[in-house]
Amino acid sequence: MSRRGYPRTVTSTRLRPSIRSKAPGLAVERELWAGGDRIIAGVDEVGRGSWAGPLTVAAAVVPRGRRIYKVRDSKMLNEREREALYERVVGWCTAWGIGHASPEECDRLGMSAAQRLAAKRAIDGLGVEPDRILVDGRWDFVGSGNTRTIVGGDATSLTIASASILAKVTRDRMMRAVSPSFPGFDFDRNKGYACPRHRAALCASGPTPIHRTSWSFMDDLPWSGVRRTAVGGQEQLLVGGLT
Repeated sequence: MSRRGYPRTVTSTRLRPSIRSKAPGLAVERELWAGGDRIIAGVDEVGRGSWAGPLTVAAAVVPRGRRIYKVRDSKMLNEREREALYERVVGWCTAWGIGHASPEECDRLGMSAAQRLAAKRAIDGLGVEPDRILVDGRWDFVGSGNTRTIVGGDATSLTIASASILAKVTRDRMMRAVSPSFPGFDFDRNKGYACPRHRAALCASGPTPIHRTSWSFMDDLPWSGVRRTAVGGQEQLLVGGLT
């Protein structure tokens, strides 16, 4: 670790034996290229289940003629491995974009709409118009009419796996950067996800400005500055004085 607590810049790392044989491929991409699709973007999200911080979506377009090695689904990699791959993936992609939905947008819009918004921002950031968009999972949260959903796509599609690394590393860096502003919450370690330390900090201090206060984790907090009200068809928590 560096003096500020950030992982040191690493340009290469050896993959653990347990994940060496689990490389994603380009089978779907080759099928689509052969069918006439020239620009294929992979899309993946991170942060949907966290209590604090943004919901982040990455979109990546990979080249047809050059291959990159050691890329895996970001969930298979530890933080050091992801950091080591990030710059390589950025340099290898022919286009990439990142989109975020803020905690306030997640609360106000609901998670499904917030995910669609973050995806739109990521795809708009590519600077190119994809002929086809590969989406990890069963739900098409892009909804552009030219998508293909792939269950387990982050583990099997190299394009989606690349997007998963970009999304995860970008969001993790954001959470590490804001961690000193919220002492006790350990955002540099938990990245806004649930854990006993995070829960204890909420009980002691209440939510920070980057918490998603409409979520059910707020229900039993021994903190009096919150009440529930119906907004947009869903429950919303209002922070501040009661009216």
